[in-house]
Amino acid sequence: MTVVVTAVFYPRPGRKQELAEAMRRGIEAVHTEDGCELYAIHDAEDGTLTMIEKWSSAEALDTHGDSDQVTILRADVAELVEKPALVTRMTPLPRGTQKQGQL
Repeated sequence: MTVVVTAVFYPRPGRKQELAEAMRRGIEAVHTEDGCELYAIHDAEDGTLTMIEKWSSAEALDTHGDSDQVTILRADVAELVEKPALVTRMTPLPRGTQKQGQL
């Protein structure tokens, strides 16, 4: 079963665009991981950046959490965030059409 994750990043004041750019290398690295189906950053209206992720399995996500790719991402953003990212793991509950009812 797939796993969907949101990771909310809290940029330091005036550093949001710099944070988004600093995430590029880590995002590109994560895209090479087995089980990564979606790993996309979004600019949220509340001033945060939100990563929306989709993994092929909980095992793939668990491997990702300890990966070199995540180490790269954390190192690249360490000086640009006010506090650790808020990560929420979710299990899809498909409803409606197959195309529209799930990520």
